[in-house]
Amino acid sequence: MKPGRRALGVAASDRDRLSHLAGAVVRADRVVDGFAFGTCTVGGRDATAAVCELFDRLDREDVRYVFLAGIAPAWFNVLDLHAIYDHTGLPTLSISFEASPGLEKAIRDAFDSDGAVESRLTTYRAQPDRRELSVNGETVFVRSVGLDPDQAVEIVRAYTPAGGRPEPLRVARLAARAVAAEQDR
Repeated sequence: MKPGRRALGVAASDRDRLSHLAGAVVRADRVVDGFAFGTCTVGGRDATAAVCELFDRLDREDVRYVFLAGIAPAWFNVLDLHAIYDHTGLPTLSISFEASPGLEKAIRDAFDSDGAVESRLTTYRAQPDRRELSVNGETVFVRSVGLDPDQAVEIVRAYTPAGGRPEPLRVARLAARAVAAEQDR
């Protein structure tokens, strides 16, 4: 992979009813090349739209991949990887860092309304399955749209020079936490 190839990493940091999103443009050689910020509702259904708006705000034609930290940031505000891929035209990867049996039971337990449960489950079930991947001796779980599984493995590893967290997501996570902490002041 060319060292200057850029990816957008998007991570969230929740505060009360608002989740602060940070998008970090990071090159494969670890150079940070831009930021954008947004919000979505904790427990809402607007995370997909918020990611698409964040991408649009960046207005960067040189970004080649979208990395997302998890599939349901902001307390089950489920991301639709297919919609993000359709909007951006870029391969979209959701990366999580913990093994789990899935979110179906947790979503059912978290919401009282059948409509709130079913809308989230419909979106969640439409996403690609997670694949376990070893990166630098650590395990991550990857879903991808717009890439075949072998390409997804190559891309995740190319953007993860150390540890198990791809650099675009590591930087985005730091930025999201900083913005959320600043809002707490």
